[in-house]
Amino acid sequence: MTFTLTVRDHMMVAHSFSGEAFGAAQRLHGATFIVDASFRASELDSDGVVIDIGRAAEALSQITGSLTYRNLDDEPEFAGMNTTTERLCRVIADRLAERAADGRLGSAGGRLSSIEVTLHESHVAWASYERKM
Repeated sequence: MTFTLTVRDHMMVAHSFSGEAFGAAQRLHGATFIVDASFRASELDSDGVVIDIGRAAEALSQITGSLTYRNLDDEPEFAGMNTTTERLCRVIADRLAERAADGRLGSAGGRLSSIEVTLHESHVAWASYERKM
């Protein structure tokens, strides 16, 4: 059995892609994402929660805030990378996992079994990445 807590935020970025497969998206364009971060644990902590919802929401907000209103093509950490929806899911999940591992999400962060991040590009298209802890 697995328990899941999900928090939601959003972000707006600009970027372009390399490669013919991306057609018109090779040109600079904007993207607005709804971002869901799901935290999973097989057991609840002594307070009866997967993880503190406030800390989870704050961590997600900090991460999306660091990406929002940025042209990702200009960010050194993304140099030479197509910042596809799938890759952005992984970036956000890895940043959340780092916060869980170093205690910034509270003691419950050490009990997480996985973190999954979903970026919704629209009401009909989204991508996810789940990483084990």
